[in-house]
Amino acid sequence: MSEESLLKFPCEFPIKVMGQRHDGFAQAVLEVVLRHAPDFDAAGMGMRPSAKGNYMSLTCTIRAVSREQLDALYRELSAHPLVKVVL
Repeated sequence: MSEESLLKFPCEFPIKVMGQRHDGFAQAVLEVVLRHAPDFDAAGMGMRPSAKGNYMSLTCTIRAVSREQLDALYRELSAHPLVKVVL
C-alpha cells in the first residue's frame, strides 16, 4: 500500500526549528537545510528568540521537491545535538 501525500510537490514548505540559544545554532541548522535544499536562500531564514532569550526559533521555508527530501531533512535536524524540536 503506497502512502498518499497531502502535499503536491514541488511546494513551499516552512520548517520551524527550536533549540537553546547558542552562537553556532543558526549556522548549524543552515548547513543541514542546505544539504537537503541547496537552493534555500539563507537570507530568508527567520529568527526569533524566546521571551527570556534562552531559546531560539528558526523558520526556513524551503522549496520541497519530495516527501523523501522532507523526511531526510526532519531526521537529520531532529538528530542534531543543538536542536530540541522540529515542526
